[in-house]
Amino acid sequence: MKPARVLVVDDSAAMRALFCDILDQAKGVEVVGTASSAAEARDKIPDCRPNVLTLDVEMPGMTGMEFLAELMEENPIAVVMLSSVAQDGSGTAAKALALGAVDCFPKPLHTSPEEFKKTVAKLGTIVQKAANTDMDAHKASLGGASAGGDYDNDGRLVLLAAGAESIETVRSVIAAMPANCPPTLILLDAEEDAVERAVDRLRPSVACKIETAEDGAMIMPGTVYLAYDKSKHVAVEDDFALLIKLVDRDPVGGFRPSADLMFASAARAGVPVLGGMLEKESDDGAKGLMALGKTGAQVFLQSGTNSAAAGLLDKFDAVSASDIPGWLLNATAKGRKAA
Repeated sequence: MKPARVLVVDDSAAMRALFCDILDQAKGVEVVGTASSAAEARDKIPDCRPNVLTLDVEMPGMTGMEFLAELMEENPIAVVMLSSVAQDGSGTAAKALALGAVDCFPKPLHTSPEEFKKTVAKLGTIVQKAANTDMDAHKASLGGASAGGDYDNDGRLVLLAAGAESIETVRSVIAAMPANCPPTLILLDAEEDAVERAVDRLRPSVACKIETAEDGAMIMPGTVYLAYDKSKHVAVEDDFALLIKLVDRDPVGGFRPSADLMFASAARAGVPVLGGMLEKESDDGAKGLMALGKTGAQVFLQSGTNSAAAGLLDKFDAVSASDIPGWLLNATAKGRKAA
């Protein structure tokens, strides 16, 4: 993996200093320069030769969004948007990703030593991945049918629980997701090798990003996160942004990761969610989906399965396995509802 050469672009001197300090401590990352405006960044790129820009959204003169669009058109370079407003999954972050940003990261709101250390690790990983992005392929994935055409997600988080029996359905769901798909977290109660084999075959051909769920990861549109590590539970937390939390604790009802725990965490967080259960041998997830449904969230079950969940839910949509990929996109399209 080649090292990241980063140009930090922010109109705030304090923020430039903070991000330089963070990135200087990250492994495999070198800060090659700073700029206080798009114009200064444009002038410095030829001499600094960065392979990643961290870019503030709101700047005087040309905004970060405008500069991002210019870069993607004239000189594609990996861009990570850094802003206090880039945590809005349905707004700023989604727009930045659609314009061509490789990733988004919120400006830290907590400055304790522990939080600072976490930020170093997270941002370091993000910029290293950005530096190794094939920008020609990335630019080609923007626009067109594979990027979603006129699809615009309504900002809801999609949470799915699936068993080993549903791996092919999960593959179909991921394959149908456009580059601007809703932020999606899928818990799979299946052997790790089986999940990884199934997903690895998909990676070269799908428009969306596929990520393994990691503790503290910000949940972003355009990405499907997979949770299948049997040593940890997965939960959703609304902190400074919508985050994935991996939890070390005993199995819940005999299951780890527990779908009940995942759904219940989203219900407690109070974030807009569409939740569903695909075919599973167990009833894990039924109680959590009931808790989610009681918050007013839209929930669904794969037709003919999950009888325990069906008995607990006051209202749910029943969707056949073959219809689930299209139904999810229809349900989460802005201004539309699933039939």
